Parts: sequence; structure tokens; C-alpha cells
Amino acid sequence: MSEGLTMIETTVESIRVSLVTQNRVVILKEVEGERHLPIWIGAYEAEAIAMELQGIPATRPLPYDLIRTMLTDLGVTIEQVLISELNDQVFFARIVLDHSGRTLELDSRASDAIAIAVRTGTRIFVDDSIMDQVGVAMDSDDADDIDIAERLDQTEPDAPRERETQTKAQPEEGLGVFRDFINSLDLDDFDKKRSN
Repeated sequence: MSEGLTMIETTVESIRVSLVTQNRVVILKEVEGERHLPIWIGAYEAEAIAMELQGIPATRPLPYDLIRTMLTDLGVTIEQVLISELNDQVFFARIVLDHSGRTLELDSRASDAIAIAVRTGTRIFVDDSIMDQVGVAMDSDDADDIDIAERLDQTEPDAPRERETQTKAQPEEGLGVFRDFINSLDLDDFDKKRSN
């Protein structure tokens, strides 16, 4: 793990989609707590994550499947994914690899790193300062009913630009005004729960 960072382990709780705008948000939840981290992602990345979480096979391998196969065949293990930085409303991630005892860290968009992590069973960690800055605290009793809109900004990201650059965070100021977007989310369509 990168030195100097206090990291919190998270899991992918769900993918949520607006029925009005079709924008997607992936929700990470801390393993030993009730905070949630919403991250804007593109439609393609959301579909790739949701398909894996729901156990839906692609008719042809997606790029994330290809990456997993290449790394496996080359004897490379993905140790962990780190959501390590939030800079100018952009999440930065690192994929930590092990190749014959040699540790490598690769820069990645958060959405791509998460899509690879769900395919490989890799643990996802978020820097504690990021969770403090943009995480949403929930009680376990309220997790199903909480209006995550209370912590998101009213301005939606420009999805095409977001896919070309990095995965966007919503600015901290103005959090609590984005009720209309979250209320239009289809929470069942991309539920991560699948039968084992």
C-alpha cells in the first residue's frame, strides 16, 4: 500500500442510474463502518461493473476481462485497488500488482480500477481523507432509505468528458441540493446482490 496513506477498505454496494439523465453513480461502502462514497462513472463502465456483480456473462470479452486474462497468463496478481487522491473534483486510483515478488503500482481511473477489482475479487481501499471529505455517513438502519442526494451537488458531470478524462467527484460545497437527481434513480436495476 502507498506509504503515508490511511486507507479504508470498501465494497461496491450498488450502481445507481438516473431514469431521467441516464448518468451513473457507483456507491462504495466502507467494510467496517456506515460511510458511503458516491463516484460518478460513465455508462460503459457502469454496465461493465453491474454485469460482473450480477454474474451476467458478456457475449465477447470486455476490455476488463481481457486485462484479467492477460495478467493471469503473465503470472501477475492484483494485490489491491486504491482510490488514493481527490484533486480538482477528480478521483485518482492506483492498481497495485505483484509480479514474482516485485510490487508495481499503475495509475488508473477509479471506474476502470473498480471494474477490474470486481472481476478479480480484489480489495478496494479509499484514502481516509477522501472518505472524510465526500463520504456519506449512514446508520445501518437507514441505509436502504437514506437520500444520498443530501450529500451530492446539483450540477451533474458532463458524462462524455468524464469518460475521456478521470472519474469525477461532486464538489463539497452545495452538497445537499441534488435531491431531484437521486430521487430519479432506479435503485433496483443495478443492484449488486446476486445469488451465490
